[in-house]
Amino acid sequence: MTDAPRVETEEDIVLDPQGIYELDETVAARLGATAQGGTGPVLVHVLDGFVDAGSTGEIVAEHLRDQLTSTRLATFDVDQLLAYRSRRPVMTFDDDRWVSYDEPLLVIDVVHDAEGTPFLLLHGMEPDLQWERFSRAVRDVVERFGVSLTVGVHGIPMGVPHTRPISATAHGTRNELLDIQPHVFGRVQVPSSASSLLELRLGEAGHDAMGFAVHVPHYLAQARFAPAARAGLEHLQRVTGLALDVAAIDAAAEETMASVAEQVEGSEEVANVVRLLENQYDSFARSVGRTNLLADSAPIPSGDEIAAHFEEFLAQQDETD
Repeated sequence: MTDAPRVETEEDIVLDPQGIYELDETVAARLGATAQGGTGPVLVHVLDGFVDAGSTGEIVAEHLRDQLTSTRLATFDVDQLLAYRSRRPVMTFDDDRWVSYDEPLLVIDVVHDAEGTPFLLLHGMEPDLQWERFSRAVRDVVERFGVSLTVGVHGIPMGVPHTRPISATAHGTRNELLDIQPHVFGRVQVPSSASSLLELRLGEAGHDAMGFAVHVPHYLAQARFAPAARAGLEHLQRVTGLALDVAAIDAAAEETMASVAEQVEGSEEVANVVRLLENQYDSFARSVGRTNLLADSAPIPSGDEIAAHFEEFLAQQDETD
């Protein structure tokens, strides 16, 4: 009897995921023992390379690394995953020799929250190559340590004012993971990212995964906007139950808001733009049931126009210094 033709599976196509990362088995053993006592840890991922308005994800990752205790669990082989000529690492030349190299990293750390609860933090450079293999590698980690929920966070530019509460678009692999809230977006096609593919693949494999795209005012998208990072941390804390010491970022967020307010007050043109956005936001808030982000109102300047106003204003400030 002739055997039935063999069907090629995803496992046949994707290279061995274990070939692109190394685990510290000592750290893994400690984490494994912890996970056996109950529900596995949460995995938070913040990758540098995709859209991150206001440096939201970057600030979140810095906060988690700096404010909490962490230990390296896994290190990815970036030589296999990065295209160096598209994102050249920085080197320092001093007098007559090279003295340092800003080595790109892609790692998973075990972080302990303010109450001692361990969770995983995947951070570093977004892979340029082998996204499917990378997703399988992270899935291996998820399954080995019984990860209960995977959550990502980053910022996206939106036509919203900085003077209103910071909102976010939540997305996930199951409706039960998400809050009941107005949908800002319908069905759209956007450029993909390694983080987005990771969430999709984890969901297809039956794992809970979700993310938050924090809405950052267009005109602040290129700046470090700490209030957006604080909002992202609050969302992470709420859905994971972790104690992430959000209050530690309050001073930076308040300083940022004070600086932005000072700049707005110094330019009537910019202040008018912000007022238009406030009217737009308030109109939407009064019509929460609508499926469109923008309620009926006067035309709103584009993000480029808003950014141009601020760039002109800041240039004028530089000239007077």
